[in-house]
Amino acid sequence: MDDALGRIRDNPFYVLGLRPSASRAEIEREGQKLLGMLELKLASAATYPTPVGPGARTADKVRQAMAALRDPERRLAHEVWARLDPRPPPKDDLDDDLGELPPPEPPGEDPRAPWPEALSALGWRAR
Repeated sequence: MDDALGRIRDNPFYVLGLRPSASRAEIEREGQKLLGMLELKLASAATYPTPVGPGARTADKVRQAMAALRDPERRLAHEVWARLDPRPPPKDDLDDDLGELPPPEPPGEDPRAPWPEALSALGWRAR
C-alpha cells in the first residue's frame, strides 16, 4: 500500500506542480524554476500537494520528473495517474456535504437492490 501511495506522491506532474495538459516547454520552464528555488532554499519549493498528502520536493526529484516527462511513453503512463486534483477540497465544502446525506434505509431492505422483494419472490428466505 505504501508503495502505491509513494508512486502517486512521486508522480512527475505533482512533483513539478503541473497538470497533464502541460506542454513540453511548460515542463522545462517549471522544472528550471523549481531547481532555482530549491537552490535558494525557498520554503515554498520544499513541498508540493498530491491527492495522498504533501510530498517533499528535492532537486533530484525535480530532475527525475523532468527526465520522465521528456520520454513520451513514460509521460503517458504518468498522465493517467495524474488526473486526480492534487489539492483537497476546501474544509467548508466537506462540512456542507454532511448535511446533504440521504436518510438511512429502513432495516431489512438492501438499498442497492432495485427490487428489494426479488429474493423472496425467488424463494429465498431471510435469516
